Amino acid sequence: MSRSPETRHDSVRAVEWRGSYLRLLDQRRLPDDLVYVELSSADAVADAIADMVVRGAPAIGITAAWGVVLAAREADSGPARHRSAAVQTAIGRLAAARPTAVNLQWALARMHAGGEVADTLTLEATAERLQAKDLAANRRMGQLGAGLIRPGSAVLTHCNTGSLATGGFGTALGVVRAAWGDGRIRRVWVDETRPWLQGARLTAWELARDEIPASLIVDSAAAHLMSRGEVDWVIVGADRIAANGDVANKIGTYALAVAARHHGLRFMVVAPSSTIDPDTAVGAEIPIEERAGEELCAGFRRFRPHAVNPVFDLTPASLVDVLVTERGILQRPDGDGIVRLLGGPAPESVGGGSQLW
Repeated sequence: MSRSPETRHDSVRAVEWRGSYLRLLDQRRLPDDLVYVELSSADAVADAIADMVVRGAPAIGITAAWGVVLAAREADSGPARHRSAAVQTAIGRLAAARPTAVNLQWALARMHAGGEVADTLTLEATAERLQAKDLAANRRMGQLGAGLIRPGSAVLTHCNTGSLATGGFGTALGVVRAAWGDGRIRRVWVDETRPWLQGARLTAWELARDEIPASLIVDSAAAHLMSRGEVDWVIVGADRIAANGDVANKIGTYALAVAARHHGLRFMVVAPSSTIDPDTAVGAEIPIEERAGEELCAGFRRFRPHAVNPVFDLTPASLVDVLVTERGILQRPDGDGIVRLLGGPAPESVGGGSQLW
């Protein structure tokens, strides 16, 4: 029996709830070692998020939701009068683990809607629903984004936005998966994505695992390929999108958007609507996480230069040609378009075609 592109090119799951503990694929060990870690406390989940055992905005949010479940299970064994405070403390620690990706805050807000801490079974059902909806949203975005790509196109993607970064299938990489399955893509370019090499270690591994041929390049080769006519679309994800359409994403995204605009190429951002933060007016208000400069000097034994290591950058909405969400496609996103997108029909009511703004 033949399988659909959604299953044929989607064999990885990074976040798995096992009934009493959370199992994460340790992305720091890829691509050489396929290692899972088992977590049974909210503190361990917060550490795993901060230490990048799991990464990618949607996956971080899902992981944090299961962290709340673990906190509730632990609190259930203590005095009932202390349960709510214990879970709220855990939520605070989970929220502080990574500051830029808004999906983390979004997921935690849904785990204690109205400021109340629900019973553990309800929390578990909520986390399960969040993860299932993320997978469904990714498959929807894949279909919508793939429909914009002409057959025979070459695409370039940055960082990792696939199954490893989400509940499954991926955001930007979900579009690549769907477009490849439809026969629309002739070539995939993968940026290495310094300094953690998420493109080289994770995206290239995912695509190879799912039998989608791809070519790895150093980050600085992207503009060269564009100048030679070897790229038609740049397709990226997002960690937070401001109310005016500005995009915070992995460092290097802004440079790709500038180069794409200069060469007359199309630039697509793919992200669930939960990545849009209507409370952040413009991109300049988004906190940009900086990690230790030592990450740039891995392998240096004697010489240690001073290093600055911003993890994300801001791409102005004016450089984004298309924003794809599970709610539909927003052409040339701006503040008015974001309002229409968020106020539009729910994904279940959009139907088989694309909702365009």
